[in-house]
Amino acid sequence: MGDGNLDPRFEAAFAEYQRRTPRSKELWERARVWSPLGVHSNYRFLDPYPFYVHRASGVHLWDADENEYLDFNMGFGSLQSGHAHPKLVEALTRQLHDGSVYGYEWERTPEVAERICRRYRMAKVRFSTTGLEATQHAVRFARAYTKKRYVLKFEGGYHGSHDTLLVGVKPRAEVAGDPRHPNSAPASPGILPEVSERTLVAPFNDLEATRAIAREHSDDLAAIISEPIPMNMGFILPDDGFFPGLRELCDELGALLILDEIKTGAKYFHGGAARVGVRADLITLGKSIACGVPLSAIAAGPGILDEVGPRKVAHAGTYNSNPLGMAACLASLDHILTEEALDRSSALNARLAKGYGEVFDDAGVTAHVSADGVSGTVYFADHPVRNWRDFLTVDGDRSMLYYYQSLNRGLIPSGTGPDEQWTISVQHTERDVERHLEILASVAEHLTGAPQAGEIEESV
Repeated sequence: MGDGNLDPRFEAAFAEYQRRTPRSKELWERARVWSPLGVHSNYRFLDPYPFYVHRASGVHLWDADENEYLDFNMGFGSLQSGHAHPKLVEALTRQLHDGSVYGYEWERTPEVAERICRRYRMAKVRFSTTGLEATQHAVRFARAYTKKRYVLKFEGGYHGSHDTLLVGVKPRAEVAGDPRHPNSAPASPGILPEVSERTLVAPFNDLEATRAIAREHSDDLAAIISEPIPMNMGFILPDDGFFPGLRELCDELGALLILDEIKTGAKYFHGGAARVGVRADLITLGKSIACGVPLSAIAAGPGILDEVGPRKVAHAGTYNSNPLGMAACLASLDHILTEEALDRSSALNARLAKGYGEVFDDAGVTAHVSADGVSGTVYFADHPVRNWRDFLTVDGDRSMLYYYQSLNRGLIPSGTGPDEQWTISVQHTERDVERHLEILASVAEHLTGAPQAGEIEESV
């Protein structure tokens, strides 16, 4: 939080947080000696210090002080399974007895590849380990296939922290540029201007502006990349016709359409591409396709991966398709991410979203709820959010107050901050949703009036 006068509600929330988490403070004091901020992802830092986890099971998580939390963050969407799902534990335990990595292909890897291609309606797949690797390779594959240089992404969208796509990610208003023709603003020091200049940035949900920007480089545009539902601006549903329009634009320009399904791939049975009704040329998968075990995939339509190989298009990695990830993926696809389980989670999500609206209406809290499938978010704003510029007017301080007040009551309501969302796992129940809403009702009374806490820190 920023300096200056702190809202009394934040002072009280911070005091209660610190009262509950003295062991986490001790761990943080030790950790920050050896690591920046005492964490290994900027998203994990929390003022005045992060809390450290001891264990988790089902839909509950215990911190180092043994405080118990009802978890709706679910590893930032990596745990559609919930924590320690029995089928996942069984698969990993069995595989550990046979080895964790071989340096060669596991005999069941072809089975996993077939599962992915059939489920997501793609022709071929290559496995990596992280979402960052998947989107990085997807861009390389697109450039190699089209023999073009430029990539277009959408303002506010996050596709991993590699240089090509860490552009136009959560830009501040003073560097963002024209709303209909945003700047290619690098999101971190260390990114070379000549790299970021090859990444075009367009406003999400504005097909006309996107067409104009793409056509400026019509002869040299390799790909357009987007999440089907942007989930680093909360949870932004696309306008009807937006993705079909992108498909037509890519076909017109000879560019590939890449759908970043690191999050959405496990939230819908056939992925976000089916949800938005388009055929992608490349999709990236990660997070819940292995339900907490590091694994990602780059899947492509016919012909696109044909040139991947030695002395041709590079793709390698010791941990690619490691047997632990493959075993977890099989367990996830076969036993956890079933159509029936996702439908059940979706019904619970609809109940939670409806409950948010009811609780905030009763309390007189101005907010908009956006939800679909198994996830959703609350925007503390008097308007819907359709793109990054809309998101800039969301009350981030109120969002953080909601988060701390919930945390102090034993609820992790979503990912941390106004740019995240909740996830309903296959282990959540109606009772868990009702408990979430009960806690929310006690939090809502603290959310009226404008909190003053200074500027929320960027977490990229």
